[in-house]
Amino acid sequence: MANPIEIRFVSRNPHKLEEAKTILGPLGVSVIADQFAIEEIQTDNTEKLVKDKALKAFERLGEPVFVEHTGLYLDELNGLPGGLTQVFWDKLLADRFAELFGKDGHNVVTAKTVIAYVDGKRFNLFYGEVKGTIASPPRGSRDFQWDCLFVPDGHDKTFAEMGPLKNSISMRKKALDHFAKHFVSLPK
Repeated sequence: MANPIEIRFVSRNPHKLEEAKTILGPLGVSVIADQFAIEEIQTDNTEKLVKDKALKAFERLGEPVFVEHTGLYLDELNGLPGGLTQVFWDKLLADRFAELFGKDGHNVVTAKTVIAYVDGKRFNLFYGEVKGTIASPPRGSRDFQWDCLFVPDGHDKTFAEMGPLKNSISMRKKALDHFAKHFVSLPK
């Protein structure tokens, strides 16, 4: 394989950074982690949120960059929390979240990742989603937010219980695949 194409990814979440490196590496894309805080606007509009984050990151770095937001969209709450997933999670944590939203028949959820890429000339969004349910009680490691609660359709384990299988089926994998296909085709 030729030398990998490098791209900056702004995230303070080490799990997201590791997943991006693991998923994009075999596609010829080397992820350079920039772990600085970007103040996120509080909105349920995920596209607006990632666009704002990407523009702030580009303004700070002055070079091509991507950011992402991954959220849960609960059928029971008409798609909330969406862009506000972090706020919900920080207040409720795993046990309370599972207690409120893990009841059979009321636990249908879609996990969505939206990636925003900006390079000063182009701005693009890339999407990935996986439908599933909320487990109650939480299962597996609680290290990576709601992975201990999300059971993708067609599976009986939470993302936290899946190990490396998660990276082959996740919403982040789908969004990163779309992003990588676009990114490697850009003129360098």
